[in-house]
Amino acid sequence: MRNIAKIAVSAAIYPIDRPYSYVVPDTLTGKVAPGMRVTVPFGKGNRRSEGIVLSLEEESERADLKSVEGVLDPAPVFSDGQLKLAMWMRDRFFCTFYEAARAMLPAGMWFRDFERRVGDKTQKFAALAVSCEEAAEYARQKRMGAPRQSAVLELLSQVGEASQTDIAAFTGATAQTVNALERQGLLTTEIREVYRRPLRAAGASAPPIELTPEQERVFEGLCEKLRAGRASAALLYGVTGSGKTSVYIRLVEETLKAGRTAIVMVPEIALTPQLMDIFSSHFGEDIAVLHSSLTVGERYDEWKRINSGLVKVVIGTRSAVFAPLRDLGLIVIDEEQEHTYKSENSPRYHARDVAKYRCVHAGALLVLGSATPSVETMYAAQTGKYSLFTLSERFNAHPLPEVLIADMREELKAGNGGAVSSLLREELRKNIDRGEQSILFLNRRGASNLVMCGQCGYTFECRNCSVSMTYHSVGSRLRCHYCGWSQPVPEECPECGGKLKFVGVGTQKLEEELHELFPGVGVIRMDTDTVARAGSHQKLLAKFRDRRVPILLGTQMVTKGLDFANVTLAAVISADQSLYAGDFRAHERTFSLITQVVGRSGRGDKPGRAILQTFTPENYVLRLASKQDYMSFYEQEIDVRRLISAPPIRDSVTVTVTGLDEASVLRGCVALSEVLKREFGPNAAVLGPAPAGVTKVNNRYRYRLTLSLKFDRAARDIVRRAIRDFASRRETRKLTVYADLDPLD
Repeated sequence: MRNIAKIAVSAAIYPIDRPYSYVVPDTLTGKVAPGMRVTVPFGKGNRRSEGIVLSLEEESERADLKSVEGVLDPAPVFSDGQLKLAMWMRDRFFCTFYEAARAMLPAGMWFRDFERRVGDKTQKFAALAVSCEEAAEYARQKRMGAPRQSAVLELLSQVGEASQTDIAAFTGATAQTVNALERQGLLTTEIREVYRRPLRAAGASAPPIELTPEQERVFEGLCEKLRAGRASAALLYGVTGSGKTSVYIRLVEETLKAGRTAIVMVPEIALTPQLMDIFSSHFGEDIAVLHSSLTVGERYDEWKRINSGLVKVVIGTRSAVFAPLRDLGLIVIDEEQEHTYKSENSPRYHARDVAKYRCVHAGALLVLGSATPSVETMYAAQTGKYSLFTLSERFNAHPLPEVLIADMREELKAGNGGAVSSLLREELRKNIDRGEQSILFLNRRGASNLVMCGQCGYTFECRNCSVSMTYHSVGSRLRCHYCGWSQPVPEECPECGGKLKFVGVGTQKLEEELHELFPGVGVIRMDTDTVARAGSHQKLLAKFRDRRVPILLGTQMVTKGLDFANVTLAAVISADQSLYAGDFRAHERTFSLITQVVGRSGRGDKPGRAILQTFTPENYVLRLASKQDYMSFYEQEIDVRRLISAPPIRDSVTVTVTGLDEASVLRGCVALSEVLKREFGPNAAVLGPAPAGVTKVNNRYRYRLTLSLKFDRAARDIVRRAIRDFASRRETRKLTVYADLDPLD
């Protein structure tokens, strides 16, 4: 009998993904355990590949098995629960086991050419080898002849021990000075591991949270579920400014009192510093933060702190749902309706689904918070699947902002072709004069969304993607926001030599227009072009928070979670932009965005106003959003979903085929459609093939099928078989196929 390891191999693509059996050689006996990563030979060429050990079994001699080559981890990096979660994700999200497991670990823990991407950080520490009194006496004796040594001894006589970095900072002493004192027997040194921590402001401890009567009622209701120790889910539906964060903090406090841990998730990286400051003032060093703007080393060390049990509360974006906390008691997903909780790359998971799985297996409470819940979440609350708790008033009892509509058709008639309406210009001037601040939202970066010839109509399309390129005034370049390819703007039309026109407006152009309208007035722009550097979003928001700049403009990162008491004006520059996007979630996204933007205004003692700029002021979505009437919007929207059998009435699955040759992609998609129609029969509607919203990206064409069905195990098995059969056929091997459950595009 030999030890056999069942291993998920990274080189196994989806059609052949399964546990593979490998012999554990005698040299590795006792060194291999489930949850560890190993190297194994794979395929006909025995190419070396990473693998994750799923289980160990004893099995009789089999000559056809290959052997494990080496061990990459000294101890398991995946718990039994995490391995089961990866298996569940593999089954639900049509990904390989390795793709699911890879999503759980920070990038620094993965190997490249079998070297880990980032190592542990260490520092040299020095401690006294003599008493403090003796050290002080030696310091006095050395003061004239060896002042650096004297300074080190004097410092250590006061603090006992210190790192080499701190010793150098406080005394100017080098490593040679410390080594000399060690040789004299006056101190000892050792190398210790230290954690790279994200920089954040060190605030004073906050006083206990005082809840309003309405908040207290909601808190007690949620606490009852928390204390029950059984898996449950609740929707906390609260208007903007109703104080949901205060309820979250109290819930986390109750969770920690019970000896359990908590995860608090936010949709945008820009929101984590503000939330970290608030939570740090209540929970101190018990907190870790996880998001993609951390350096690789910081993210790796934060994960280690969590995994070692040093952390009780994790705050972060989508990937924080995988934080390896022990005895999980609470997961909060704030602004749960946001699309950023859905991964666009394999594994195509939604953080909400993973959170539900974790809460079920941990007996934890899931709280979904929003001022504009997704239609799916509100439907679950209305039908009794989730509990529903409501905060209907702002915590400071102030009214919601007054909403004004700027009809951009009238602006054009009056000769105003700019992005800023006369109404918004007037209200901005009032705020500037009063020393109050304004937030402007425009969901398009760059200067102009289109450059075209005024004579022949020529437009600049990306050479790799089927999209028009966006003009960026910095460097005067055209850039594709899908593949990143760019080119300088020519002086004339390359087709006819005509004069080029710049059509539409992005955040860059809006910033330029504001500088022209209000010379000398400070403007902060927040979009992916300005916050690309780690921590830069935090610096920009700190500058705005300090009231040094009157106007903040940006894309979606300025619409959520920002809480500035001096902001009394918020504006949606183009309310129509997402309203007519062409998919069934367009109205929902637009309503949510407008509500969030309006909610940034009037959160302090001063009353707030909001302006919606639109060419279609009569649209019911805009009218209901201006009144913050979510329930009326939901009732209309759920009726539409029933008519078209869209989620949450039925599940939606897209199956996408991609390849370099458009005709081959279309033929493959047609063949796949026939297979699925035959397999499902009347149990599913199979729509398509149809081109994806952007048909070509990075020179690959994309066509998709849309399935409307009840997504149970039988349906998953049919889709899985169809994808695997498609990928294994000779005529379709050059094509790529993948499935996505309830996609957001």
